[in-house]
Amino acid sequence: MSQPAVGHDGTLYPARYWHRLGDGRIQCDLCPRDCRLHEGQRGACFVRQRSGDQMVLTTYGRSSGFCIDPIEKKPLNHFYPGSAVLSFGTAGCNLACKFCQNWDISKSRDMDRLMDQASPVAIAQAAQRSGCKSVAFTYNDPVIFAEYAMDVADACHERGVQTVAVTAGYMHDQARRDFYARMDAANVDLKAFTEAFYFKLTGSHLQPVLDTLVYLKHETDVWFEITTLLIPTKNDSDEELIAMCRWLAANLGTEVPLHFTAFHPDWKLDDLPSTPASTLTRARAHALREGLQYVYTGNVHDTEGGTTFCRGCGEPLIVRDWHQILKYHLTADGRCLSCAKPVNGRFEAFAGQFGRRRIPVRLGALR
Repeated sequence: MSQPAVGHDGTLYPARYWHRLGDGRIQCDLCPRDCRLHEGQRGACFVRQRSGDQMVLTTYGRSSGFCIDPIEKKPLNHFYPGSAVLSFGTAGCNLACKFCQNWDISKSRDMDRLMDQASPVAIAQAAQRSGCKSVAFTYNDPVIFAEYAMDVADACHERGVQTVAVTAGYMHDQARRDFYARMDAANVDLKAFTEAFYFKLTGSHLQPVLDTLVYLKHETDVWFEITTLLIPTKNDSDEELIAMCRWLAANLGTEVPLHFTAFHPDWKLDDLPSTPASTLTRARAHALREGLQYVYTGNVHDTEGGTTFCRGCGEPLIVRDWHQILKYHLTADGRCLSCAKPVNGRFEAFAGQFGRRRIPVRLGALR
């Protein structure tokens, strides 16, 4: 039998979002997996466990590591461009993506991988001291450590630090509302636009993700961008791409940034080739023809695909090569310096950039 979960302070950390069933099990209500657990069992995410007559979060206060990244790596191109973000994750995931790019963390059932321990206040203070504009919950999906992420977010906001969720968006409604009430920005993975892809390659379903996107757009002030990893022969057909872009335009509007990124063989999907740059260019062209205004390519060197263009005069406003900003042509409030047309997003006076660095840190070193 699994051992009870112990939090960062040596105590069991009670989880939210569950209820008792008539047959003696308890059901997790965090995400649409609806895991039903007997004593000692863990959910599919592996980090939410039944201990006695309650559910506990086994990774509260524990991290697989901290890094200072450029915000463009999340990727977020319209959220304080050039700024630094303190990034961390835990272990586990509530999806089962066969192509996972962070499988050593998200698929891990080895709690020893959680090398760094930190309270929410310690993380917020570390971000503040290191000059990071924001803290990102990333590497694995923060949905599964929602209680920890929300507490960190509260501590960050008390110190003027922003919060970012990098997520697949696979949540139930109540948890979704509580979680995003504490987030300033998000990048949501829209992994494909067919139920067959979601079911066969991620072990989940498409509709809850679409529900999250609609919720973010119409019921929150969270700044969000969307990423689709294009996998050869799996989700890169013209028909699917056009259908997805039409749905985005109709349901979210045309100003939500969309990132098409390149797949490389990994985890259980290592028998396919890497995504050619031409596929990303083709997808971007479809999206632009369907009226989407901010469409980017990622994981490749593509200056055109990385550039933010003015929707008024066509001026290149933020020219990027991968995560490097080569030109910045916006006012402090995000308007084109040539024609004054605003760009949707969150902006401030541009005083330089963090650049393409990725700095692994132990939290103690930031104190």
